[in-house]
Amino acid sequence: MPTIRELIKESEEKLDANNKDCNVPKVLYYHVSNLQPHELYLKMDEEVPEDIYKTYSEYLERYLNGEPVQYIKGKEYFFSREFSVDENVLIPRYETEELVEQLLYRIDDYFKDQEEIDLCDVGTGSGAIGISLDLEVPKAKVVATDISEEALKVAKKNNDDLGANVTFYAGDMLEPLIDHHVKVDVFVSNPPYIPQDQNIDPMVKDNEPHVALFGGEDGLYFYRKIFKDVKKVIKDRALLGFEMGFDQREIMEKAVHEYFGDTPFEIIKDMNGKDRMLFIYHNLKDEH
Repeated sequence: MPTIRELIKESEEKLDANNKDCNVPKVLYYHVSNLQPHELYLKMDEEVPEDIYKTYSEYLERYLNGEPVQYIKGKEYFFSREFSVDENVLIPRYETEELVEQLLYRIDDYFKDQEEIDLCDVGTGSGAIGISLDLEVPKAKVVATDISEEALKVAKKNNDDLGANVTFYAGDMLEPLIDHHVKVDVFVSNPPYIPQDQNIDPMVKDNEPHVALFGGEDGLYFYRKIFKDVKKVIKDRALLGFEMGFDQREIMEKAVHEYFGDTPFEIIKDMNGKDRMLFIYHNLKDEH
């Protein structure tokens, strides 16, 4: 058996030759060995145990064959918490963490005097947004929906594992909220927003659920679907927050004007300076 150092070096060279991320070998080794980085460095010149070698080699092969490392591990961190993920849910992205962060600022700003708030996360996937908001905002009563029963299994597991208290409903976009007569102060969604014909990274396209990625011809199919009926599920004053495609500002502004008239809204850039978040202030802005 090789030493840990030899195995990782050989793996890094193999990934480099295949234009893959050379950080993955260490990530996979931490995962299969249950070692922390500092523990791994102390053991670098020890021989790799046979069972770990077998599992590690299998995982590395899966990564080389195009499977995302998050699905191989079955985990991804989001807002400092570990979420279970599999091929039935989108892998949570750091851009979506920014959406949660920006929502928290606005909830503080517009609802600080309310003892409790009702919040929904539509198209929840792994539950990352809804569960994070539930845990970060103790006064929030959170409902989350998804059309995929398989995705909801993952979300419910994360809800239980992380000690959150989200209520989940299966159904298409707003339908379960309307059916259950849900009315919210805060409406959140990260709907599929990639235009149908857009070329995307094969690792994403070949592994992550298309139902969570593609948003029709121009990427706004699901936004329009939400915009059309969302007044049925929001209260008289409400905050709406969405993640969006970085190149959709112009068509998004047009859609917001079409469905919300003169309601104030803003599009916020992410840390990379790209248009990424849309906030709509339904009967809120005039209070400030």
